[in-house]
Amino acid sequence: MKEQFYQYIQNLQDEITLALEAVDSKATFQQDLWERPEGGGGRTRVIENGNVIEKGGVNISAVHGPLPKTMQAYFKVEDVDFFACGLSLVIHPKNPMAPTVHANWRYFEMYNKDGEVVDQWFGGGQDLTPYYLFDEDAIHFHQTCKTACDKHDPEFYPLYKKKCDAYFHNAHRGEARGLGGLFFDYCKETSERTIEQWYDFVTEVGNSFTSAYVPILEKRKDLPYTQEQRDWQEIRRGRYVEFNLVHDKGTLFGLKTNGRIESILMSLPPHVQWVYDHRPEEGSEEAKLLAVLKEPKDWL
Repeated sequence: MKEQFYQYIQNLQDEITLALEAVDSKATFQQDLWERPEGGGGRTRVIENGNVIEKGGVNISAVHGPLPKTMQAYFKVEDVDFFACGLSLVIHPKNPMAPTVHANWRYFEMYNKDGEVVDQWFGGGQDLTPYYLFDEDAIHFHQTCKTACDKHDPEFYPLYKKKCDAYFHNAHRGEARGLGGLFFDYCKETSERTIEQWYDFVTEVGNSFTSAYVPILEKRKDLPYTQEQRDWQEIRRGRYVEFNLVHDKGTLFGLKTNGRIESILMSLPPHVQWVYDHRPEEGSEEAKLLAVLKEPKDWL
């Protein structure tokens, strides 16, 4: 399974980076191959200062070795080895009318000292973070997610949409990071679903990404905007940074398994503002976005 999924994410990385380069038409992804001293490595691809994309990354990694003590305590296991591979991406467009997007699809195994697999699971998802609210974009993104889910189980979309709303939540701000999407984790083999069926589901979601996001980016990338709207984008990016550094489990896992810092923190936007006690004008488009972020919405 691990070889099969690692081959899949290599191909998916190629597909996504080519699609995004075509939209940008100026900048290209720069590739950085790296190795992890304890075992494994990755292929980081970063794009910066383009016509459309201010900064973005589409990264894959496959790491292995003894599970660090901190993570053994987290998983409540002892003396095990692990293998983890996945694709993680974040795209920060230049135009504040175009939303930031994040996605991740991953696979994890743990082994005993005889090399036998003692646990394995899939996780992942994709979510949208706009700075200005276009209902049709949210509906398109969520409908694409639901279509992918429904091919495998009609209960998946409402379940993983709810988990996404709960996970991507800045509890210290009392607001969502964005408009959600899908979030699933610990998708393990059961009497109802094999690990191969989970693979089929996760790859279905991964394959839906470009059709979920690229049409939105195409539609919004050339809209006019003011300096005030750009300032708002940077203020909201600050909330994005807060979530990734305070709450995100992927960041925590990477840092605690001696992951590559540049790849882990690739998700951080290049231009950000923290304005003291900033409050948008009542009735403004900015206030409209905040109202939606306070309470999860059923976009479909």
